[in-house]
Amino acid sequence: MLTGDWRALYDEVRAFREAAGPARLKTIIATGDLATLRNVAKASLVCMMAGADFIKTSTGKEAVNATLPVSLVMARMIRAYRERTGHQVGFKAAGGIGTAKASLGYLILMNEELGREWLEPRLFRIGASSLLGDIERQLEHHVTGRYSAQFRHPMA
Repeated sequence: MLTGDWRALYDEVRAFREAAGPARLKTIIATGDLATLRNVAKASLVCMMAGADFIKTSTGKEAVNATLPVSLVMARMIRAYRERTGHQVGFKAAGGIGTAKASLGYLILMNEELGREWLEPRLFRIGASSLLGDIERQLEHHVTGRYSAQFRHPMA
């Protein structure tokens, strides 16, 4: 993707699709490395055309991970692909989503751009290991009326 060799990307994902057989294939696009939203859109489309069942923003280890602008572009490519082919492709936002509040933006994005169906795990996932601790703190706040200390919850 970094060299713009879209055919090579297609061929590589296609080979993985064939090797995976009936298993679900998730492609990790590493959007933070692609420099432009146009490249994110192209990479998303090429991966879907090659047979990806899920497209994912990043491994969560890059310098730039999931962002709402990148996720919007990917969601719109998923929608365009579905409109043209009838095939539903899932989306996974990964990296940099460490709070329950931040995750709400991704839920709203999926609902607004792709519809209620994309709020289910079959089509939408958030890869954010650090999110669990914040969700636990939010639940404790809901039950007790106060936030617990950070050390009381496991760290990801």
